[in-house]
Amino acid sequence: MDENKISEIKEKIISEIGKTKKSILEYKDLTKPIAPENAIGRVSRMDAINNKSITEAALRKAQEKLKNLEYMLSKVNDDDFGLCVKCKSEIPLGRLILMPQSRYCVRCAQ
Repeated sequence: MDENKISEIKEKIISEIGKTKKSILEYKDLTKPIAPENAIGRVSRMDAINNKSITEAALRKAQEKLKNLEYMLSKVNDDDFGLCVKCKSEIPLGRLILMPQSRYCVRCAQ
């Protein structure tokens, strides 16, 4: 992979890290405990608890994405960067731009 492509991917990874960290902060704020003394009805409380569990799942997914992005950023200058971990074929540039945390080609990711 040439230097221009690598620098483009590196910029995308850094940008995605920033967005993901911002999302994580928002999710953490939304997953704070629901105080029982709040004067909301039983149905509203159940809805709030349900929304909290959905947000917690999104938080875990965002944390996993951040971990993968940071890993890819540390590997961006390696000789085997951009190669599928499983089949060793080159991951298309478009996939790396859209999903910079991708470690697998489209075929192996399925």
